[in-house]
Amino acid sequence: MRITRTYNSSWAGFASVVLMLCLGCRSTAPVMIAVIPRTAGTGLWEPEHGGVDAAAVHIGAHVYWNAPTSEDDVEGQISMVDQVIDKGYQGLILAPDQALALITPVRRALAHGIPTVIVSSPLLIPPGQGGKLSYILNDEEAGGRIAAQRVAELLHGRGTVAVLGVNPDIAGIMTRARSFELFLAQNYPGIHVMKRMGSFNMLHEQQIAEETLKSNPSIDVIVALMWSSTRGAISAIEGIPGNRQVKVIGFDPDGTLPFEIESLDSVIMQDTRAMGQQAVNLIDAERQGRPVPALTVLQPTLVTRKNVNTSEVRRLTSMDWRPGRWDGSTAP
Repeated sequence: MRITRTYNSSWAGFASVVLMLCLGCRSTAPVMIAVIPRTAGTGLWEPEHGGVDAAAVHIGAHVYWNAPTSEDDVEGQISMVDQVIDKGYQGLILAPDQALALITPVRRALAHGIPTVIVSSPLLIPPGQGGKLSYILNDEEAGGRIAAQRVAELLHGRGTVAVLGVNPDIAGIMTRARSFELFLAQNYPGIHVMKRMGSFNMLHEQQIAEETLKSNPSIDVIVALMWSSTRGAISAIEGIPGNRQVKVIGFDPDGTLPFEIESLDSVIMQDTRAMGQQAVNLIDAERQGRPVPALTVLQPTLVTRKNVNTSEVRRLTSMDWRPGRWDGSTAP
């Protein structure tokens, strides 16, 4: 009997040790976080990559970074979200390419218990969802007001401005368009506003800009709500005979800021680097049971020739996403 009891006790102790080791392995296994921006390799989204990786190194997480080849590849982005769900990632950070089409895949991710952070532009899903859904958004109302104030400064309160790139697929762009128009209507009624729908196709946007300038010779300023519209407007202006003086205010650059081009007046930037860093920290906090804010709103920055070389603007625009390169607010 003693032999039998000793034998059972030994195996019970061995099983307890194995169980403890297994539990320890699970608790120390790195968190896998998937990050899907609207597209990759651009001056808007590579800073997010840097913010994500900096935060991931700090908490010991692994990052899967993937994106559609273009911002209008909505089906491609949906497929990537579905893969994240199927592969059992522990967190999802998404900048949606379309305000409506991404609702269903995001709901599936939430149903699978995946903490999800939507960055830049919102979906029509309220935050919360059992603590699993958070938003880190650009303050698009502020962006619209900044653009309107810049227009008023350029036109001294009177003139004509064309707004290009009005895109109903991106909720944030629609918000910035409404904010821009409302601010001018309330404060500068002498400025006339005309709007044109837009897409992420630069050649199409150039054609729209050319037609708009040709049919409205009184236009003094173009506000381009997307970078495809900005590049299209600049190309259209450069092709005007007689070097017509029209200034362009752009949003969301996809690369270096071409201030050597005279027609580009200024650019309004999102802080996607901070979005990425804070999104990783929110997922980590949620997984550890700490309370997380349902909504965080970050302020955009007006970039001009005067401040483009400051350390803060370089942090916003740098496409160097290697961890440690841009921690904090100053350049390395």
